[in-house]
Amino acid sequence: MSEASDYFVHPTAVVDDGASVGAGTRIWHFCHVMGTAVVGERCVLGQNVFVGANVTIGDNVHVQNNVSVYEGVTLEDDVFCGPSMVFTNVRDPRSAFPRGSSADYEKTLVRRGATLGANCTIVCGATVGEHAFVAAGAVVTKDVPAYAVVGGVPARLLAYACACGERLGMLVPGDRRACGRCGREYACGPGGLQAAS
Repeated sequence: MSEASDYFVHPTAVVDDGASVGAGTRIWHFCHVMGTAVVGERCVLGQNVFVGANVTIGDNVHVQNNVSVYEGVTLEDDVFCGPSMVFTNVRDPRSAFPRGSSADYEKTLVRRGATLGANCTIVCGATVGEHAFVAAGAVVTKDVPAYAVVGGVPARLLAYACACGERLGMLVPGDRRACGRCGREYACGPGGLQAAS
């Protein structure tokens, strides 16, 4: 740990000049954080994580081993990226026709509190809603609603889950449900699940 910083960088990791890294963040073996990336406070970047140019990672984000967070991806606070999950940023890549500018990259947004399971793939252009849960191995090709549990190839709605992670089962508009673990209450409307007021 550098005396001049308030975050930890393993000796095998590279944090390029110009990168912004928040207090309490830990960057482990063989990571690379590009110079225009922003990584928030209290994050953990596991072994062999790549954070691309112009990426923004919020506070308390955990990115497990072997994940590349490419340009065009934004992770809000409290996101969990499971081991070896995959982001993309170009929908139609061709080696002979490189897409190398920021304008070529489609945006992917992962909202606060979402979990992306091990080995899942998030195809660029999708938004993963707040506190959504993407199952291990799923392939997300379209937006995922808040609190949704999705799985399969392509990913489809399987259930809803509380912000704490407890499954709430399937709900339809008009349903209300309280979490059996933490007591939070939810209401289902035409746009999906939301915290009950």
